[in-house]
Amino acid sequence: MNSTTVDQDIFGSVRMGYAVIESNKLKEWKTFLQQGLGLHFNTDEKLINELSFRMDDHAKRLMVQKGSTEDFIALGWQVKDQKTLDIILGRLAERDIAVEKSTQAEAEQRGVKAFWRILGPKKQNIELFIQADLTEQPLQMLSSGFITAQAGMGHVAITSRKPLKMQRFWQEIFNARVSDYVEQEMSGVTLDVTFLRLNERHHSVAIATTREITLDPIRTKVQHMNVQAASLDDLSQAFQRCKQLGYEMAHEIGQHPNDKELSFYVISPSGFEIEFGWAPLVVDERTWKPTKYFAISSWGHKPENPTKLYMFSTNLSNLKQGISTVIHPEYSPI
Repeated sequence: MNSTTVDQDIFGSVRMGYAVIESNKLKEWKTFLQQGLGLHFNTDEKLINELSFRMDDHAKRLMVQKGSTEDFIALGWQVKDQKTLDIILGRLAERDIAVEKSTQAEAEQRGVKAFWRILGPKKQNIELFIQADLTEQPLQMLSSGFITAQAGMGHVAITSRKPLKMQRFWQEIFNARVSDYVEQEMSGVTLDVTFLRLNERHHSVAIATTREITLDPIRTKVQHMNVQAASLDDLSQAFQRCKQLGYEMAHEIGQHPNDKELSFYVISPSGFEIEFGWAPLVVDERTWKPTKYFAISSWGHKPENPTKLYMFSTNLSNLKQGISTVIHPEYSPI
């Protein structure tokens, strides 16, 4: 592959395709995703140690595998075509980032034809695939639908002590573009968030860091994952269902100033947050200009229990975790 090919801009050709979570709380996750958020549970899969869920015609969008980490163990990113994949693989090779191709059994487990795995920032498994397994089986969901298509299944927010390196990774490998920034002081600490888009979705990756002191008190590799509902009714009904089922709200319904999305953040059975949103704006590349905002929310997004210390997340107050990050350096592939 020549350098001219590798240098081609692939913006708009990559989108979030699936997520894999490891947890020993499979029963709780089934209730949370099926009855709380309203996803389709794949009842035809009789696997003892794995659950899978649909949001659209993809055979699998969310998978929960039995294990002790209570964390995301893989994020799948769908690539437009083989040419785009070759460009990405060329960039990885230039940077000596190892790539491992899946076995057929691993690909079937993910609901794709094949995938290529790399170790990304914070040692997150990033899995690249072209073709997903599709199904025409009718969806049985409490939600009317989810917005996926060309923008992907949602976004992830990640905390980092090396935010510039993490940003470089997404920009150099995937041609991510900066949508905007948020700067907000919380409990005497300034939080800086950079929002990166890979396609028309306002952001597929958000990177958050603390300014005054370099700590990362988030236990998990992903602080929250977002899914986008098809209607306002879906948002309000999912909020009510989660409340009735007893799930704690990290942030109740509110709106962000930058992408204008209405959403709530609910604490999952594994302790990290899932953002359930509706109607974020779609970026117009012809007119968009990055802007800095000084609040994460325009209104709402209040914690359900205001006596707790919430910064960017309910577990940002985990001082023990923050101290441990000083001892153990954060992994970066570039």
